Amino acid sequence: MLDFTKYHLHDLTRTYSSEVVGYSWETAREIERDGWNARWLKLYSHAGTHMDAPRHFAVNDTGIENYPLESLMGKSWVLRVPVTKDGALLGVEVVAEIKDDFSAGDSLLLHTGWDQHLPHPRFRNGLPRISEALARWCVEKQVKILGVEGPSVADVNDIAEVTNIHRILLGGEVIIVEGLVNLDKIKAPSVTLIALPLKFEAGDGSPCRVIALEAKQ
Repeated sequence: MLDFTKYHLHDLTRTYSSEVVGYSWETAREIERDGWNARWLKLYSHAGTHMDAPRHFAVNDTGIENYPLESLMGKSWVLRVPVTKDGALLGVEVVAEIKDDFSAGDSLLLHTGWDQHLPHPRFRNGLPRISEALARWCVEKQVKILGVEGPSVADVNDIAEVTNIHRILLGGEVIIVEGLVNLDKIKAPSVTLIALPLKFEAGDGSPCRVIALEAKQ
C-alpha cells in the first residue's frame, strides 16, 4: 500500500466557483424541503482545470472515456518557466534542463506562474503559448501528459494556431491538461502526477481532479 506520509500532496485543481467561466449551478434539493441538499451543475467541458481528448479537435474519435488509467498517472517533470510577457511563445529551450533525463512516457508540468492572473481577462487573452517546435518535441519524445496553467496550450483568439497546436499534440497521443494551479508549491524537480477526468461518453474533454505526489526529502 502506498504510504502517503512519505509525500507532500499537492492539489493542482482549481476550485469551481462563480469565478470559473463555464460553470454554474442551481438548487435541485433543499434539506428543509426535501430531506437533503443537492445541486444541478452546468459545466462547459473545458471549464477550469480540465483535460482535452482527441475528439476536441476532431483528430480522431477517441473520447475522454477511452483513456486507459495508466495514461492518466506517472512521473512528471516540473519545469519552472517564469513568464511576464503576454503571449510568450515557449520553445524547446524550456526542456533543456531535463532533456538528458527525460524518458518516453514521462509527463511535463510547465510552471509559468500564469495562474496568478486569475480571474483577470489577461489570464485568457495573454496566456503563454506552446510553440509548434515544442509541441512536436513532446510528440517525438512521447510525452504522456502536458500540463499548463493557462486555459489553453495556444492562443484561444487565433483559431488557426489553437487548432494546429492541439492537433499536433492530441494527434501524437499527448494528453493535454489545462488550467492548473498551485505548481508554485512544488519544490522537487519531479513528482508523481495523477489526473482523473470525469468519464463522459464520447467526451471531447472533461473537468478533472489533478494531484501531485512530491516525495519528502
